[in-house]
Amino acid sequence: MQDDEDLQDISDSGSRLSGRLKRYAKVGSSVGGLAAQVVGNRVLGTGLNSAKHSAELKRALGGLKGPLMKAAQILATIPDALPKEYAEELRQLQSNAPSMGWLFVKRRMKTELGVGWQKKFQSFEQEAVAAASLGQVHRAIDLDGQELACKLQYPDMISAVEADLKQLALLFGIYRRYDKAIDPSNILQELTDRLREELDYQREAQNMGLYGVMLADEKHVCVPSAVPELTTNRLITMNWLDGVPLLDHIRSHENNLEMRNQVAMNMFHAWYVPFYKYGVIHGDPHLGNYSIRENGDVNLLDFGCIRVFDASFVKGVIDLYFGLERDDEDLAVQAYESWGFQIQNREMLDTLNIWAHFLYGPLLQDRKRTIVDDYKGGAYGAEVANKVHQELRRLGGVKPPREFVLMDRAAVGLGSVFMHLKAEINWHQLFHELISDFDHLALHERQTSALNKFDVSIPTTV
Repeated sequence: MQDDEDLQDISDSGSRLSGRLKRYAKVGSSVGGLAAQVVGNRVLGTGLNSAKHSAELKRALGGLKGPLMKAAQILATIPDALPKEYAEELRQLQSNAPSMGWLFVKRRMKTELGVGWQKKFQSFEQEAVAAASLGQVHRAIDLDGQELACKLQYPDMISAVEADLKQLALLFGIYRRYDKAIDPSNILQELTDRLREELDYQREAQNMGLYGVMLADEKHVCVPSAVPELTTNRLITMNWLDGVPLLDHIRSHENNLEMRNQVAMNMFHAWYVPFYKYGVIHGDPHLGNYSIRENGDVNLLDFGCIRVFDASFVKGVIDLYFGLERDDEDLAVQAYESWGFQIQNREMLDTLNIWAHFLYGPLLQDRKRTIVDDYKGGAYGAEVANKVHQELRRLGGVKPPREFVLMDRAAVGLGSVFMHLKAEINWHQLFHELISDFDHLALHERQTSALNKFDVSIPTTV
């Protein structure tokens, strides 16, 4: 006789196909209806209940549990990019997306750890403490009394991600037909490869170990340790790290600029020490992937989306900085071309430099300042991006290197963090302290040693 779990299994497997077919209809109708009401509000003055519809949008996107939800997370991270009500609702998708129930959890844990999986823990909480785009987290205690975080991947996520990637390829194809400013083919390939990697929790455990080594000397950045015997391709278990979401920490230290600055510097080191010392970037700095301790220390919580770069790429990043700082056009061109850009004329160089000056701006000024000077907000970056886009379209367009995808994502995400913090720091000094002893050959040696230790490789670019 079949028990309730078996009956639920049959029901679930029968509904997954129809569920996938409904994914885009669901979000399409929600977003489409919202868009219609936004237009009605602005053109006809019909009065939009933004609080109600932002909640509806969160529910629709939260149900997708895949790359499309990640896009919503990124939007919610950028100050001023969305109306306040939408940003607040979508922000909750960083760590509070709708979770799967206890029946799913029991089935997945039994599949990953065996029939007697509960005997491997003193306790295992039935309710998820966090749920995001690819998986949900449960708190547990092991047989030695250590607090754990167990992240379970949602069911059928391989199919869900592949479906999202097909939709993304379609959207990029449509975009390319009417707008030649940017050839997105490299972007699509990079996103495809990295998103598929995120589904492998064994790989994430290796990345976690790598980050533990790279940040070992950073006293204000905390990296958990994976528990190998409780980790599989779809389950990753690590020691629990106490902390609160960034925005909650900001609210409790609203009048403490020194604390906010300390958090900003800790975040800077958490992301850029691995990049400039080992050629590794964490490509997903949205608000659910880290937490803040009461003293301002940063807990890194998710290691699914990392990118390893050849040492020559990192050298190009520093070469471009000095090219801009010294007004050395030859060095700037050398940096662009080392990444694969074709600088065919002066106009192309000037256009790329507009965006470069925006990204490097805080590092080029030797003074304390906010990350976007005078706190111009997220709209300022959009203005610069639009200007660059128009010029690139006029000049025939560019094909950004694959490596730029997660670099830009990290820069935008961290810039948003620093804007939320309203941090006032001498970014120039912070950057120079980090790169003062840069040597791309020494980086290559450090990188090779660390990657080999955890069986992590540099992604291919062909």
